[in-house]
Amino acid sequence: MKRFFPVICFLLAARFSFGQTINVTLSGLVKNTGTRAVLPFVNILLKSEKDSTFISGTITNEEGRFTLADVRSGTYLLEASYLGFKTATRSVVVGSLSPFLDLGVIELAEDARQLAEVTVSGQQADGPDNRMDKKTFSIAGNISQSGGSVLETMKSLPGVTVGQDGTVQLRGSDKVAVLIDGKQTALTGFGNQTSLDNIPASAIEKIEIINNPSARYDANGNAGIINIIYKKNKQEGFNGKVGLTAGLGALWVKKDNLPGIRPQYQRTPKLNPSLSLNYRKNKVNLFFQGDYLYTPTLNKNEFVDRFYDNGEVVRQQTKRNRNTTVATVKTGIDWNLNARNTLTVSGLFSSEKIIDRGDEPFFNGDLSQRNRLWQFLEDELKTTVTATAAYQHKFAQPSHLLNVGFNYTFHREDEKYFFTNILPDYTGTDSFKLLSDENVADLNVDYIRPLKYGRFETGLKLRRRYIPTNMQFFRGLRSPLDSLAGGWANYSETIPALYGNYVFENRDWEVEAGLRVEYVDLRYTVNPTHPTYKSDGYSYTQPFPNLRFVYKFDDKNRLSLFYNRRVDRPNEVDIRIFPKYDDAEIIKIGNPALKPQFTNAVELGYKTNWRNGYFYSALYHRATQGTITRIGTIVPGSTLIYNIFQNAGRSSNSGLEVIWQQEVAPWLTINTNASVYRNTINAFTVENKYPVPTVYSATKETLTSGNAKLNGVVKLRKQLDMQLTAVYLAPDLIPQGKIGSRFSVDFGAKKQLPKGEIFVNASDLFNTLRIRREVNGSGFHYVSTDYYETQVVRLGYSYKF
Repeated sequence: MKRFFPVICFLLAARFSFGQTINVTLSGLVKNTGTRAVLPFVNILLKSEKDSTFISGTITNEEGRFTLADVRSGTYLLEASYLGFKTATRSVVVGSLSPFLDLGVIELAEDARQLAEVTVSGQQADGPDNRMDKKTFSIAGNISQSGGSVLETMKSLPGVTVGQDGTVQLRGSDKVAVLIDGKQTALTGFGNQTSLDNIPASAIEKIEIINNPSARYDANGNAGIINIIYKKNKQEGFNGKVGLTAGLGALWVKKDNLPGIRPQYQRTPKLNPSLSLNYRKNKVNLFFQGDYLYTPTLNKNEFVDRFYDNGEVVRQQTKRNRNTTVATVKTGIDWNLNARNTLTVSGLFSSEKIIDRGDEPFFNGDLSQRNRLWQFLEDELKTTVTATAAYQHKFAQPSHLLNVGFNYTFHREDEKYFFTNILPDYTGTDSFKLLSDENVADLNVDYIRPLKYGRFETGLKLRRRYIPTNMQFFRGLRSPLDSLAGGWANYSETIPALYGNYVFENRDWEVEAGLRVEYVDLRYTVNPTHPTYKSDGYSYTQPFPNLRFVYKFDDKNRLSLFYNRRVDRPNEVDIRIFPKYDDAEIIKIGNPALKPQFTNAVELGYKTNWRNGYFYSALYHRATQGTITRIGTIVPGSTLIYNIFQNAGRSSNSGLEVIWQQEVAPWLTINTNASVYRNTINAFTVENKYPVPTVYSATKETLTSGNAKLNGVVKLRKQLDMQLTAVYLAPDLIPQGKIGSRFSVDFGAKKQLPKGEIFVNASDLFNTLRIRREVNGSGFHYVSTDYYETQVVRLGYSYKF
């Protein structure tokens, strides 16, 4: 029975799909058979193959070309007729693989010759993404998380897990590449993910989840890609939208403070005004999106019991009150130079100010004595500026394109940290200052050529990234700070890449094959006086192939097989040589010797859809070599824990994901999704070099985990909608330990107005969400529970003009 269990699971899940229609544009060229001259003003008719019903029609232009837009999937007859020529008829199959199909050259003869019949393949339209490698979600449809951040919006998305630390996981892995409008920027991180909790959802139109990226995308991110698409209005004339959301969080105290510290935040206000403007006239389109986010939060309220092998027990609390203000502006211009050439110039500015005030009391095992009180103030300013120029040339054939783009990003991290160390016999005051400037320039060239049976894509990319960083330590009385570990470090990265991708489709099959080749040269030069680390880096040239096969049983049922190879390169903060305090007794530091991890992934999927719903399933397996993870160790005679990134060897992730959506009634739609996966980390041994060499060995760990989510939308009378979202996350593996189960319920209601909408929602309605961890290190273990702020009530209004 065990041998057939995976097959049974797959068959039970094999009634899943997405349901959305995608229309296709047909194009072609008409010529004279004898002279090979193009024929203008030829009548083109598209009829149903079944009963010859008229579907669409047009005439060729002066160049002999024609275009038929908005053609649904199906089988048709295409007729080309011209006075003095024999009518030509072709059978046309319109599928769902590409939004554009090139029918090639249609020849008209002056004699009575019968033209040979030609079959043209296209695409099947039965989902948000018929390639089965991408899911798209509109922000406007997510009522229960409206008015918050992008991170909060992702809570209900299939396969996505949101962490308290501001990161997201796809199918149990946090190695996710996050894009803004299809590009990597410092706003969300290059190779990692940052600041998702500080991007206002009001600025975003939709979110794409790409589990199986093609060679067209950068190779980093083994779990996949999340693409965040900003709003951009396409209406003629001047129009816009203004909105205001206000809220209140931390309504109740989940757990009282330990004795003798400052109060934790309660009833924290939230504010999010937004403004969207657009002007489209003739050849010019101007756009502007501005957002402001003010969110005080009880960012952390973690209670920890730590146990050391020498018998010592420490009980502590880490309470962090956070004030965050974020201002974001995105603006630009689309200029249609002529019918075939377009230039877009845009810019994005973001300023994120974070003030953290925290307390960390340390008690003995029975809380009868406070051994230490650590109070801190963190003042951080993150400034991001992105400038983009994009040129597009449209060839005469529809969707035959040349795209050239240049993107420059500057990101400054200016952080100051002050902390007071209060012990029974003395008080010390210490601080440090970190300044990091990230400069990234990307040049992209992409070429797309539609073919008779699909399309061909190719392109190149060149990235140059430079990050100088400086850390200064200011030690007080009996300071634990390692002043010798300060100084400077320079991160330099050069990546040229070349890719090609071919797509083919006929009546029964779809095939996509691509290859991306990347060369990476990374140099990390450090302060020569650093007590532990020296300059390091790496370089490689690696291929990253992707394959996709789809078999179409009929118009509504598809079976897919994916394979791709991806990489996760260490980010600059992962190798940063400066020690930084997670709390008073946990220090994190990077590792310049860290190398990339490479992942091979396969996925088998099946989907089907019906009139009012869909069902989708996917079985997947990922195998990773050189797994990047953070390892904690202590040194003899000290209780300080040093968390350092290491390559821990092999790991794997296998799972099943299913999604079902059904319109139960005209007033009720239900969407449920579930994911079950098994994480395995093989046995490994590593050496943490800071502050002194310490060896850590781990046995093989395996854990089955997953999540389940339910979204119900009720459409009441008078354009009033309500949504209920329930999320359950099962226990899961974390570095050196486990994280406990989590559960929350969100609710929202929205009413459409003649020129806008009003909404109200509440996250973590029953205040049940908390995070429990168990960590086992070398010489210690601890158990922690974080009662951070999760319950927020919001009220919002927007007006369109």
